Amino acid sequence: MLTETVPESEAAFMASADYDSYSQARAHFRELLDAARRGHVASVRRDTDRLAVVDARRLQRLLATSAPFRAQVVAEAGGWSVLLPGLPLAADGNSLDEAVDDMVNALREYAEDWHDRLSEAPNHAANWALVQLIGLSTDEQLRDWLVGAETGVTAA
Repeated sequence: MLTETVPESEAAFMASADYDSYSQARAHFRELLDAARRGHVASVRRDTDRLAVVDARRLQRLLATSAPFRAQVVAEAGGWSVLLPGLPLAADGNSLDEAVDDMVNALREYAEDWHDRLSEAPNHAANWALVQLIGLSTDEQLRDWLVGAETGVTAA
């Protein structure tokens, strides 16, 4: 917990930025963001909850490499299909690129539906990490993740 402003030269050496209230975090917002940027623990308590502030790129890479869903690509009678086993998502196209683009759109729609109504559904609630990955990724990064490319969010 930090209770006073720390000079920037000292802040660079801090291991974490944990604040016991929203007011403390607001007063030290720069330090909170700097800690998150450096990959240090950065958190804020609000009532009984402890919320983390993290670098989005780091979180995106973690989610992309640890997501339990792996796309299956199938060539079928003159076209392609992309499936994510365990999810009610499938996409088709005349070419692999079309099918992958269709799956990116399906992922975006799924994330919207998850936020609107599926987050509390027992068979969808555990898909929080996937929804975060979708929200933190560009379409190109999602394409790379789907096809297992060594670029974008799949890079270590």
